[in-house]
Amino acid sequence: MEARPELCRAFHDPTRPGVGGRRLFSVLDESKLRRVLGIMLDENEFLSPYGIRSLSRIHAEHPYVFRVGGHEYGVSYLPAESDTGMFGGNSNWRGPLWLPVNMLILRALVNYYAYYGDAFSIECPTGSARRMNLYQVTEELARRLVRIFLRDNAGRRPVYGGTRKFQEDPHWRDLVLFYEYFHGDNGAGIGANHQTGWTGIVARIMHMFATTTAEQVLQHGQRATIVETESAWGGSLRAESAWETLARGRG
Repeated sequence: MEARPELCRAFHDPTRPGVGGRRLFSVLDESKLRRVLGIMLDENEFLSPYGIRSLSRIHAEHPYVFRVGGHEYGVSYLPAESDTGMFGGNSNWRGPLWLPVNMLILRALVNYYAYYGDAFSIECPTGSARRMNLYQVTEELARRLVRIFLRDNAGRRPVYGGTRKFQEDPHWRDLVLFYEYFHGDNGAGIGANHQTGWTGIVARIMHMFATTTAEQVLQHGQRATIVETESAWGGSLRAESAWETLARGRG
């Protein structure tokens, strides 16, 4: 920091103390964080009723166009399956919702909240005039993710989309599948429906917000999300944060 101060000006000042004397090392200072969140929390861009999309919805009407060698290539918003054979047809990051990406966002927001506390608030959704602190924003995103799997007022689960067998048959409708990723607009499950690993992380999201409060985060930081887990080595119990559990794939 002393040798290259010009580089330090590009990110948040890690010597500046926040709530509880915490320090923050981040590529986003407060001004940049507000710019990013303003777009991420915009329902016309990244914010879906069911979480954060992998590509802004604005590209549905305004595709990104790249011109090279006399050719024109475009990337548009695709909320579900890819419409191209690129990468073997596995180019599904143009709009669908992915649970691992959303979980990383939730973790980052909780970390930011532990530093900024209630002094930092932002519109959520953007343009709604409804202001939230970053913990409340995290809760809102979590509610939208969980909504994928819950019955709505009509008794239908978004995860099953228009599949009547899974929506209506009493032998199937409560057997929830954990799909690979989800439709960016209606939350329907897409891709492999047996990949419970990263999508199963929704259970940890529900658990965290059922057992942790904003006040605990401000007081204890990440230690506020302590859970008891069985040691991989000896069968004894040890305390670790929910985020550690996720990182080890035990969530």
